[in-house]
Amino acid sequence: MSVQPPDGAHPQLAVDIVDRLEWVSGLYPGYRRAHAKGACYRAVFLPTGAAAEYTTAAHLQGDPVPATVRFSNFSGNPYIWDRTRSARGLSVAFHLPGGVATDLLSVSQPVFVAATPQAFRDFLEAAEPNMFTGSPDPEVVRKYATEHTEAMRGLRAVKNTPIPVSYATLRYWAVHAFVWLDRMRRRTAVRYRWEPEAGVQQLSDERAAEKSPTYLSDELTERLASTTVAFQLKVQLAEPGDPTDDCTVLWPGDRTEITVGRLLVTGPVEDQAKWDRRMFDPTRLVPGIELSDDPVLRFRGQVYAVSHGRRTQGK
Repeated sequence: MSVQPPDGAHPQLAVDIVDRLEWVSGLYPGYRRAHAKGACYRAVFLPTGAAAEYTTAAHLQGDPVPATVRFSNFSGNPYIWDRTRSARGLSVAFHLPGGVATDLLSVSQPVFVAATPQAFRDFLEAAEPNMFTGSPDPEVVRKYATEHTEAMRGLRAVKNTPIPVSYATLRYWAVHAFVWLDRMRRRTAVRYRWEPEAGVQQLSDERAAEKSPTYLSDELTERLASTTVAFQLKVQLAEPGDPTDDCTVLWPGDRTEITVGRLLVTGPVEDQAKWDRRMFDPTRLVPGIELSDDPVLRFRGQVYAVSHGRRTQGK
């Protein structure tokens, strides 16, 4: 398993970001600082073999791969109502022989709100709720956007994020670029997207207001009682000049795209407590895949380690 170190450790910045995540959502000891509300499910990934030309990664060849997935809401508040307008998450752990695992983390918006770890720290400061209103100060958020114009796409995505019919009816993007290596060590930059086979379906604000606070988990339980939930893993291949170091920028829509597999979610895991303790980490890679030069991606492992350390200590 390959876990590449970041370009220089910034432990204090990682601590500062986790502190600010707690200020934005509130402190809930023992829970994730983001995506606190969620549940894990059994799954199997069926590779198409289309990736084998570009990468030696074991889970993208031809054989079925057992997996565990976690659907979640973005907030660090584990009691947040499902009917809020918020990003959702789909994290997938692919289980390979010998106890090796690799993770793919994705969210229901195509770009991020910050291009660097420091800018993300600044965004969290801007998003801190006002003590009187309980919401971020619009003027402070506007000031952040003025000073970080590259964040506008991500901020618009946050504002316009859909309220889904189901976790099963959302697209999920991995946001960052990764690098595939083939048997000759030739490199191809890629971006991942999960496409729901049930189609993209969302609720109006009026319909969402009628839903229960836990309707997403309730709906998924009901859906899985009669069928599987399926996603196709789409991969966009970069062309020369496409940026790999900025997760606030999309690549052009005409880039070559391949379908590298299907994810079939079959039911809840038997031990939610065990899987709730697990840290899903986008930098946990296997040979055939490397981190790109995206500074946010390279930094995420440090933030996850701080958050994981706190919650496993009951903090």
